[in-house]
Formats: sequence, C-alpha cells, structure tokens
Amino acid sequence: MAELTLILASNSPRRRELLGWTGWRFTSAPADIDENPLPAESPMEHVERLAEAKARKAGESCPPDCVVLGADTIVVDGDEILGKPADAADAARILLRLRGRTHMVYTALALFRPVDGTLLKDRCMTAVPMRNYSTAEMEAYIATGDPLDKAGAYAIQHPGFHPVENFSGCFACVMGFPFCHLVRCLRKWGFHPPLDVPAACQTGLNYSCPVYPDILNEVPVE
Repeated sequence: MAELTLILASNSPRRRELLGWTGWRFTSAPADIDENPLPAESPMEHVERLAEAKARKAGESCPPDCVVLGADTIVVDGDEILGKPADAADAARILLRLRGRTHMVYTALALFRPVDGTLLKDRCMTAVPMRNYSTAEMEAYIATGDPLDKAGAYAIQHPGFHPVENFSGCFACVMGFPFCHLVRCLRKWGFHPPLDVPAACQTGLNYSCPVYPDILNEVPVE
C-alpha cells in the first residue's frame, strides 16, 4: 500500500490541530463553497452535502493520487440548525434556548479520491446535555467574545464556562473532528494511523471516552 497523501479541505486552525493528533501527515487546501441550506433539506442531509462538497471542491486542484478530507459540523436543536450568533444579543438568545436541555451535534466526513472519483462518507451524531448555567455565568461568557464565532454560541471545551454536564458521547464530534470515524473510513481503504488515535484523542481532549470501541468496530456509513 502506497503512503497516504492526505489533503484537508479546510484552513481551520482547530481542524488542522486536531488532525495532527492522528500522526498522519497532511496539507491543507481551503474549499470555498456555498454553505446555505437548500429548501426542505434536513440537518443531516445538509451537513453531509457540505462535507462532500468541500472534499470534491478541494479535489479539483489536488494531486490525483491523494485522499481529500472534507468535514462539516452543525449544532441542531429539534430540526433547526443553530449557526454562529449575529451579535451578543443573539448569543444570549441561543444560550438561553439551550440552557438545561439536550441538543444534537452532527459532524460529517467525506473522503474523496480524485484518481478514480471514489467517495467514502461517514457521520457522527452526539447528544449534548447543557447544564443549567446561571444568567450571570452566561453573560460573563458572552463578554469574553468566545461565543460569537461558535455555532450554537458555545465551545464545549471552554475552561471557564463549562457549558455541558453529564456528557457521554463523542467529544471530538462536538469539536468538529470525530477521530475514530476517520480511522474506520481510511482503514477501509487500507490506511492505518501511525499513532494510537483513541489514546491521542482522549489525552488531547482530557476526556475518558466511553464510545470509541463501539465506533471503531462499526463500519462506515456510506
């Protein structure tokens, strides 16, 4: 098996950092696409379409023997996608809506091989139970500016706010990069990571993951 030539269809510093934990070497190629939902498109259809569109778009200018990785993450409450807040007032509205309730985060991955047009897709769905934070805590968090560039107006890993409690799903999915789903996808094409990815993920996120064995033993959702 030839060495994996991996291209990340993103310039996101966070996604680049997280992908680096796998031990795979990669380069980045941004994919400029229209991310607006289509009429009657479900949240899952939306996130999967965007991940695929990013992979295919970046693949147009990548070496034919590479593997292009597209990823997209959305925060979903009911059937509504919660994007980035427009301003501080909008962040407060979203955080009040989510407070003390459980919503979902969906991350979709798409792997594209330009040499033969093969596409492999996978997805991760994680329930996120928000704690009943006080209004004062919420306002202090908004004042930091952190929610303004976050879908759903929060970062699960924020050390001061700690918005989530009793979480037992894929932490990396909420961060935007479900590592074990990527491993099982690339494993299907014969590529195996040089590092222990579950261990690296748990160390990097400071989280003891209860779900990774089941994820790795499943087959990719195509």
